[in-house]
Amino acid sequence: MQQTAYCLFETTLGWCGIAWSNDGHFQISPAVTLVQLPEATREVTEARIARHAGAEVPSAAPPAIAEVIGRVCLHLRGETQDFRDVPVDLERASDFERRVYHAARQIPAGDTTTYGDLARTLGRPTGARAVGQALGRNPVPIIIPCHRVLAAGGKSGGFSAHGGRETKARMLAIEGMGCGY
Repeated sequence: MQQTAYCLFETTLGWCGIAWSNDGHFQISPAVTLVQLPEATREVTEARIARHAGAEVPSAAPPAIAEVIGRVCLHLRGETQDFRDVPVDLERASDFERRVYHAARQIPAGDTTTYGDLARTLGRPTGARAVGQALGRNPVPIIIPCHRVLAAGGKSGGFSAHGGRETKARMLAIEGMGCGY
């Protein structure tokens, strides 16, 4: 069974959490399994990531995870980072979700697409709702930039993190996108 550890870190948006696997599938470095965006308080953020990670207490981040944390902090301060090289463990995701996450991961900072366009890219022209549901279950937001996927007509659409659409708008603004969505 996969062993997962987590830690918390402070960002300009608030306290975030990150969890990683230590199961040996990833020979080069541990793989990120979860990213928890800030909740209302640090305690709520910690309780949520601990529950989802299945770990009881936080751990010290190994060097590869500490580097990811540093990059997330830089990104949320407005120094855009490309996270496509970060190993992620999507073992719990369905095949369709993995396809959605891979496609969303290709959207560069400063760009957006729509749920419908992403669905068409995946060969599912009527699958916008399924794409939105998959992105709502995205275990590693920021690394898989689900905030860059908008509803039809450039409207915000949903966002499952605390603060919902407001958090999505803040994340897009950090990446230089205006608030016209």
